[in-house]
Amino acid sequence: MKLSCLQENLSRGLALVGRAVATRSALPVTQNVLLSTEQSMLKLSATNLEIAITTWIGASIEEEGSIAVPARLLSEFVSSLPSERIDLELPAGSGLLQVTCGRNDSHINGTDASEFPPIPTVDDGVAAKIHPQTLRNAISRVTFAAATEESRPILTGVEVKLEENHFTLAAADGFRLAVQHGSLVEPVESPVEVIVPARTLNELSRILGEGDDPVEVMMTPARGQVLFRTQGVELVSQLLQGAFPNYEQLIPQSFSTRAVFDLPNLLRATRSAAIFARDGSNIIRMQMEPNAEDGGSGKAIVSAKSESVGDNQDEVDAVLLEGTESKIAFNSRYLQDVLQVFERGQVALETSTPSSPGVFKPPEGDDYVHVVMPMFVQW
Repeated sequence: MKLSCLQENLSRGLALVGRAVATRSALPVTQNVLLSTEQSMLKLSATNLEIAITTWIGASIEEEGSIAVPARLLSEFVSSLPSERIDLELPAGSGLLQVTCGRNDSHINGTDASEFPPIPTVDDGVAAKIHPQTLRNAISRVTFAAATEESRPILTGVEVKLEENHFTLAAADGFRLAVQHGSLVEPVESPVEVIVPARTLNELSRILGEGDDPVEVMMTPARGQVLFRTQGVELVSQLLQGAFPNYEQLIPQSFSTRAVFDLPNLLRATRSAAIFARDGSNIIRMQMEPNAEDGGSGKAIVSAKSESVGDNQDEVDAVLLEGTESKIAFNSRYLQDVLQVFERGQVALETSTPSSPGVFKPPEGDDYVHVVMPMFVQW
């Protein structure tokens, strides 16, 4: 193998595929990155056997070839080089990659490419296209609600549904549920449901650029794989096998109180309460009080207390408050998590009883819904 490329392109490519490099593995070769030539470009690939990331960078190829080299070492080394042309050369049968940049000349011990795990390819299945910003927004609103513990592996994933010209992402950890709906660029040929690891979607979100080119998705449930392709990068992931909970049954269809708040005001109050909630079982209480004299408005009393620290109480005016007075208590972290994904504007909270789930959603539209189980407290 003999080729040359730009330092900045190689450094960026290594950083991209580095997200799939195994940190600890029974198979040491997965801590490497595979360098190979393909279609007159330099191909970089990495896998931890759960996900695989591949990218291509422009290069001047003199001789074809391939080799696997330690990913962390190569990435750190290339990042330290000046922003100039890098020459890579692998003499036939040597297993020693020569890296030359300016006056810097180095040699890195590599592993034969044949020992590197094959990078899976997904060539058939249900194909879809999603606008990158739409997908990134959907991922940010859903994946944090997936479970992080492996006691119920299926809950560490996100259910992805494609049907006609729309998609749905849903995640739940047993205490909360997040569901996001969005539009596809074009209709899919047939409906499909798969469960993608939340870690995969988080990595995809980091890869997505600022461009407008649609993200290509290829799902093959029979082979248990999904592929995402965007701007010269491919991410292939294993799917989770099992039955995802029927979350539609978990979303309350009615409420006795609906309050709409300016997000910054409610978020500030919950952050203040969270300081006291840390030493009080992480409980934040919310008491919605309609204003009988001014129909439609009212306030929420947000409070937290700890026997060892003290207590905190704040009042947040509601833009709109319909229904009866109600009380509900939430886990502090769950409450802050959901409020932060709304980013700006307003948020609506629908409640029924102190023992019924609270439902957060945008004041207008039904593209997103977030259900949080209440904490049981003495009022």
